[in-house]
Amino acid sequence: MLSSGALRKWSFVHKWTSLICTIFILMLCLTGLPLIFEHEIEELLTDGIPHTTAASGLPMANMDDVVAAAKAQAPGKAIMFIGDITDDGFWYVNMADTVAGAGTSVTPTVDYYTAKVLDPAAQRSAFMAFMLQLHTDMYAGLPGKLFLGLMALLLLVAIVSGVVLYAPFMRRLRFGDIRRNRATRLKWLDLHNLLGIVTIVWVVTVGATGMINTWAELIVSAWRTDQMAEMVAPYAGQPPVTQPGSLEQAVRAAQTLEPNMQLGFVAFPGSVMSSPHHYAVFMRGTEPLTSRTLKPVLVDAQTLQVTDNRPLPWYMTALLLSQPLHFGDYGGMPMKILWAALDIITIILLGSGLYLWLARRRNPSAPEDQPTESNP
Repeated sequence: MLSSGALRKWSFVHKWTSLICTIFILMLCLTGLPLIFEHEIEELLTDGIPHTTAASGLPMANMDDVVAAAKAQAPGKAIMFIGDITDDGFWYVNMADTVAGAGTSVTPTVDYYTAKVLDPAAQRSAFMAFMLQLHTDMYAGLPGKLFLGLMALLLLVAIVSGVVLYAPFMRRLRFGDIRRNRATRLKWLDLHNLLGIVTIVWVVTVGATGMINTWAELIVSAWRTDQMAEMVAPYAGQPPVTQPGSLEQAVRAAQTLEPNMQLGFVAFPGSVMSSPHHYAVFMRGTEPLTSRTLKPVLVDAQTLQVTDNRPLPWYMTALLLSQPLHFGDYGGMPMKILWAALDIITIILLGSGLYLWLARRRNPSAPEDQPTESNP
């Protein structure tokens, strides 16, 4: 059993970690709610992007034709990536002024089967773009991402300290009890504690995966200086490739090496996910879980021969798995609905925490009912 002094220390930790992170976590919950249903909302706002489906019986279009169609849509732009990890049914072609990503970016969408550019107006809506940017980095770039990662870490500390404080309180009430005949503040306190315990696994999961996602740029940079550097070491000192060869042949070489996997995306020579000398063809699994894990196959952009391939390290795999798990993107609509319900409950949890803290400040002489009474 914790001493009164230990409880006071844990109460201090819980109060201040909660207060510091609550507003930002509340913002993330509010912006994250529509992002759970991003694909459905986008289809509603843009009437969807009509494209050919597998039911047409057509073969997949030649990837060189996909490249040509995208370049015709955005002349003067350089292709960085081509892929569709989200299985939307068409290729996303990420382009910018340079292959390294400088300047203004555009993302033409190209049909899988006809290699025709789809409706250029049917891009991410302004509303969803705003929500995603606010949720990702608050329009502050890498510093914004790292700051939100820190807030997620404080959330995890607040959860741990809240559990420690809740344990002695559990001895005094039955699980789930709401003291409806007591003061409003105490009823909200009971509800706050109940919601906190009920959602603890989900909040820890979303908080931890969100924190990992904020480190994405640092994780990719670590991979580039580690495994990618080893894979391209034989090309040290050679001039970069300025006119890469056939993308179709590069993809076929990767598919021949990994016949039981499918194409996830391709990073062009000179992009952040490749080297100046290679197409990095990222293959992925065919099952719901393995479809989010990638295996890079490096193909020489001139000879179009595979030069190296190896599984991604654990930290890159952790990043890839955390991204869809963060938004409940694994189990279809039922999981999305569950994620949305838990998100709404968490918003109530955060709001009740702020209310309890403000109520305590307005009435500091109120008796302490239990260790977490004054904490959000």
